[in-house]
Amino acid sequence: MTEAFYVEGTPQPGEEGVIGMSEILESDATETDTAGAPTKVRAESVDVFYAEKQALFDVSLDVHENEVTALIGPSGCGKSTFLRCINRMNDTIPICRVSGDIEIDDTDIYDPSIDVVQLRARVGMVFQKPNPFPKSIYENVAYGPRIHGMASGKADIDELVESSLQRAGLWGEVKDRLGEPGTGLSGGQQQRLCIARAIAVNPDVILMDEPCSALDPIATARIEELMDELRQNYTIVIVTHSMQQAARVSQRTAFFHLGYLVESGATEMIFTNPEEERTQDYITGRFG
Repeated sequence: MTEAFYVEGTPQPGEEGVIGMSEILESDATETDTAGAPTKVRAESVDVFYAEKQALFDVSLDVHENEVTALIGPSGCGKSTFLRCINRMNDTIPICRVSGDIEIDDTDIYDPSIDVVQLRARVGMVFQKPNPFPKSIYENVAYGPRIHGMASGKADIDELVESSLQRAGLWGEVKDRLGEPGTGLSGGQQQRLCIARAIAVNPDVILMDEPCSALDPIATARIEELMDELRQNYTIVIVTHSMQQAARVSQRTAFFHLGYLVESGATEMIFTNPEEERTQDYITGRFG
């Protein structure tokens, strides 16, 4: 991957090796025909309030199966708020109220009969700052399958731990020190450990809230490669402030501004031929 990217339309006079957004899409984005991909998550007319303050306004968005969907927009525009609606993390905020409909596989996740613990097993979450448990590497990954009763004995747990670490691209680096604390890993390794922890319970959807913002460029590149590998088996929604990252990793992009979903569609379309002037202004750095 190119080490430095700049958004097309932002002048960088005299610099060599700088490429525009269209070149990023051509060189880095995974080529795939996603037009026929089924909808995994469907949001209709979602409003979110924190006490009397409204944070999201009438958001409707389809998230397609086995794709990476990037949520972009300025700080405070509602990206993370919407992300947390998908696994009902906003339920943990007493003053937060959510209205509208959100379905996963045509099931209303806000139906009173829904077990929120089971929902959060189906919809894993990776946060901005790596947050491994204060336990060993092994126990970080084994914890979820154990409490959800997914394994009947140590051999099953061992297999789940190994397969999860392999899928997260971490097994080769930690297989000889599984008993060491997860907090002793590097930042990029900790984030991959958190991804392994999320996929150990076999989720359908993985939510990532700026998963690379605290990482160096090499670790960021590894996480981005991992996202492309994981989307073969999972549906991924990522919040990112980096438009270059959105262009590299996602198949679809949704642009939020001031609590509204302004525009969504295929990533290439959003970055090269957006329908809304506000989208164009944000992409080209005129505001944000």
